[in-house]
Amino acid sequence: MSHPESVQLTDQECRLAVVQDHLHTCPYIDGVMARMPLQLPIGVVTPEVTDRLLELGYRRSGDFVYRTQCPACNECKPTRVEVDKFKLSTSMKRVRKRGDRELRCEWGPPKVDTHRIWMFNQHRSVRGLGTSTEIDADSYRSFLFDTCCDTVELSIFCEDELISVSVFDVGKNSTSAVYTHFDPAASRHSLGTYAILKQIEWARLSDRKYVYLGMYVSSNSHLNYKSRFLPQQRLIAGEWVEFGIETAA
Repeated sequence: MSHPESVQLTDQECRLAVVQDHLHTCPYIDGVMARMPLQLPIGVVTPEVTDRLLELGYRRSGDFVYRTQCPACNECKPTRVEVDKFKLSTSMKRVRKRGDRELRCEWGPPKVDTHRIWMFNQHRSVRGLGTSTEIDADSYRSFLFDTCCDTVELSIFCEDELISVSVFDVGKNSTSAVYTHFDPAASRHSLGTYAILKQIEWARLSDRKYVYLGMYVSSNSHLNYKSRFLPQQRLIAGEWVEFGIETAA
């Protein structure tokens, strides 16, 4: 039976109901048991509530939110960039310059169609993410289209061809990268990096303070790339700790 978690979100009427809570094999580190209770927000998830959830280390998947509460591991560290402090590296400047010259970005609500689903499955297969089973329209919709908060899709085109989709959530003072996938044939554009840079740019232009990058796990090659976006903060033992160029490892 679900039950509310005693987390103070805001003064507004919103609470979290646990709908699934069990130990399972960690998707990020081999040989580790993980616990990530899946919780359903009850009430309106306003932009202020979204900010508070992100500040507490929550991530979103579909209509639900979760954060790690693993019994013997604390390697997953929620990570965020303070927009006004972020510094582009030399390689990032090259990625942004090339992308701005050769690509076109569109911003709007998330969409579900055959090309996006195909691109998701291709991206996951080529990069060795998840299982070998391809997702269908219902699974794609429940993961990236269904949402409990304000959500935006960044669509990236090369000429008239859609080559990347990046979905992110929007609070009053922050944004949160949910998932980016792209056509592996277009990897020369460094689309994962480019998508984050465009999200940081979007946050800056819309006067938001933070861009949340999701979980940083130092031993996971699919998650440790986030250490390149500096300076950054990581949530450690309930406190946001600053990591600069000399302390990012």
